[in-house]
Amino acid sequence: MINLAIIGTSWITKQFIEAAEETESFKLTRVYSRTEEKAQAFVDGLSILDGSNVKISTDLEKFFASEDFDTVYIASPNALHFKQAQLAIENGKNVIVEKPSTSIIREYTILDTLAHEKGVYFFEAARHIHEPIFKKIQAYVDDNREQLSGATLSYMKYSSKMDSFLAGKNPNIFNPKFSGGALYDLGVYAVYDAIVLFGAPNKVDYEPEILSSGIDGSGSLTLKYDKFDVNIIVGKTKNSYMPSEIYFGKKTLLMDSAGDITRLTEASADKKLSEIPTTKSDNPMDSEAVEFARIMNENDTATYDKLRSYARKVNRVLEQARTSAGLVFEADKEK
Repeated sequence: MINLAIIGTSWITKQFIEAAEETESFKLTRVYSRTEEKAQAFVDGLSILDGSNVKISTDLEKFFASEDFDTVYIASPNALHFKQAQLAIENGKNVIVEKPSTSIIREYTILDTLAHEKGVYFFEAARHIHEPIFKKIQAYVDDNREQLSGATLSYMKYSSKMDSFLAGKNPNIFNPKFSGGALYDLGVYAVYDAIVLFGAPNKVDYEPEILSSGIDGSGSLTLKYDKFDVNIIVGKTKNSYMPSEIYFGKKTLLMDSAGDITRLTEASADKKLSEIPTTKSDNPMDSEAVEFARIMNENDTATYDKLRSYARKVNRVLEQARTSAGLVFEADKEK
């Protein structure tokens, strides 16, 4: 297995470690946190493995100089991704960074170029596009591409940090300093859907609901293609139960979400609904962990280059969307 280190001690990091260990893709050897107490508490909570074999670091430079891992999974706040990934790559580490990998496209280009120069892998972790259920969607779209006439993609969930924000606090996810907001969180899933299924759009327009912090709490994103539009609805200030849809003239493919997809339904020309059989792992990050490990072990440059292309296009669309709406991150001001 590939030796793995992690930055970030949130629920998503725990879920990735569980996926990595369960699929025997990666073996956790080291954890970085600003405090030893927080890191130790995280390791102690990993019932799936023997925490006594996991080392802890609180100094980032010493962490990356460690020789007991060759790949790092980064799940820190968005604004910290660039510098942490850059330091990792400079130390010869492969990088898996949670989406979005960077705050601005210039940062993504720097990391992608640096990874190529250093001969290491740089993955953006958009886990849902690796799942079998998404592969079913890709196959359906490919089989019916001549009739493709647009899509509406929806992903809105009331954030666990929203009550704190309403109480006057400023959590990272709603803070421009940390490159937060609805678009750069849940919106990334829907933009990945569009890029992987339909390619890069010709025009991007984002109309957000701006919160008092200056960040988008929700919004409507329109991607314009030659023959159709894709409308994306994202939000972290409310819950939506509206399905996502891909249109093929008289037929429609329905998904229960644009991100955490668990069910597919086809609506035929006569409006008859038919469930499409699918499989779904208990841990949605299983497929991603297996695929990243496979690409590295097999040196599958063709698949890796395809993922790089997706990530580059997604990060460009995100920046175009922000620019169209006048949303500014701290990263925009840095030279």
